Amino acid sequence: MKDSTLLRNYVSTCESIHIIGAGLNSEKPAHTAVGELSERGWAIAPIHPRDCGATINGFPIRSEIEKGIIPEIVVLFLAPERARSVVRKLIMTFSEEDFPLVWFQNGAEDDDATSALEEMGANYVVDDCIVRFCQRNDLHCLNSPLPQKWCLQVASPEGNGCSIWSVHSTDSAIMPPPKEALEWVGTLDELEKSQTSIPKYIRSLKNNNETLLSLAERLQN
Repeated sequence: MKDSTLLRNYVSTCESIHIIGAGLNSEKPAHTAVGELSERGWAIAPIHPRDCGATINGFPIRSEIEKGIIPEIVVLFLAPERARSVVRKLIMTFSEEDFPLVWFQNGAEDDDATSALEEMGANYVVDDCIVRFCQRNDLHCLNSPLPQKWCLQVASPEGNGCSIWSVHSTDSAIMPPPKEALEWVGTLDELEKSQTSIPKYIRSLKNNNETLLSLAERLQN
């Protein structure tokens, strides 16, 4: 995809953007992109294994894109070899129908990765910054889901095998990495769709006629 009407329309109609490489280092472009894009209405899913459980501008950092979650846009703030690894995993995980737009930030481009995407017929962007692209075209999320509720589960500090579950909001949460072991973090949408063990267990506790938000708030310690 180039700087086209199709690309502009697609980006503006998406509700969420996954940013691979967005961690707590505030000097990194991936970190600042979270705030710059969320100010335009997109829900941001930062991905950074080392900093997962902490927040950037209220958005929780995840360790990965979990099974069952279908991203719309995946932005790569990575070295080329790491970008290649992420693209390889995306190709192995998602069908052509569910495949996200892959955005290589400047410096993340990798010939093997782009060749694989071309062979698959997937859409991708190189030689542009998604933040500058949105600014240049004055793009905003047309159907913003913000603010979002999100949930966090960590191990109990008592060391008794129990867990602590809490509910937060992207418009107010400011959290460092948890001191105790992170067990799960994600939005209500991820809680509904993730096929990993903790979200599946939480969903099994839902009473008849109970909303997922009501369930999440009921389980708060």
